[in-house]
Amino acid sequence: MGCIMNTHRIHRVAKLTGLTKDVIRVWERRYGLLKPIRGANRYRNYSDEDVLLLRFLKQEQERGYSIGDLAELGRDELLARARQSALPARSPDSNPYARLIEQLIQSLDPLDKTSFERKLNGAVAIVPFDEALHGMLIPLQQRVGELWHEGRLSVAVEHYVSKVVQQKLFSVMNQLAPPDHGPKVVVACPPKETHELGAQTVAYHCAVRGFRVIYLGPNTPIDDLSALCLDVQPALVLLSMTLGGPDDELHALAKALAHKIKPLCPVGLGGAGLSAVKEIFEEEGLVVLEDLDSLDRFLERVRSAQSSAPR
Repeated sequence: MGCIMNTHRIHRVAKLTGLTKDVIRVWERRYGLLKPIRGANRYRNYSDEDVLLLRFLKQEQERGYSIGDLAELGRDELLARARQSALPARSPDSNPYARLIEQLIQSLDPLDKTSFERKLNGAVAIVPFDEALHGMLIPLQQRVGELWHEGRLSVAVEHYVSKVVQQKLFSVMNQLAPPDHGPKVVVACPPKETHELGAQTVAYHCAVRGFRVIYLGPNTPIDDLSALCLDVQPALVLLSMTLGGPDDELHALAKALAHKIKPLCPVGLGGAGLSAVKEIFEEEGLVVLEDLDSLDRFLERVRSAQSSAPR
């Protein structure tokens, strides 16, 4: 399953992967790992997944593995390994889009909507969406949030950027073909949490990894979440929290999740609102996820547990 927001002609794929067009054609023809589609003009168009896969194959070949041996693993297994291999590239210290993000910030004060959206749309359109999400969109949103907290950008501008990023995420998720199989995951924000970009990012992250996502959005009452879980029987529940709160409210939330949701399925929580209070939730046996790497490990544990469970 893959994102089809971006497609690329072979000359662009060559630039994105560092492979020659001849090598791409040979690997496609000989090993059948790529899935280009014919456009209306009859040109072959390659997906973001094809680009990710080719990058991984090139990386592994440079490490001494033969393309023939790699091809025997099959496309799905190679894509899973490619996604895991790409995780360290999320470090902001080595973000190749840092200059672009600063240019986008300059378009926000004063707000120049045309310039901002032209630069952002142009950059997102030419790279795989996973790369755009983790290299541009999330760091941009984080930087805008920091400037808002510092009083250097207005809340109106912060909301505008959030909506632009959300629109791109929803646009991509709407193009994902829902899997027929795979673990179900419910993604939501707990009561009083109205910032949903983190939850949307998690929903997309799960969807492209083959999970069947049920997205509930912000401010979800725990009783309603429990009723839904009884109905759909998900493999896990993931909650995003950007806000903290008084300790008594957080203890009450942790206990409600432990008593009403955890008996039904594992519960994972992530977000900036948990950094200083994670012990409150861990004491109740809930899983606190510090980053997307820990989310990936949690997802794989859940997937393995479900695949090994008796049918």
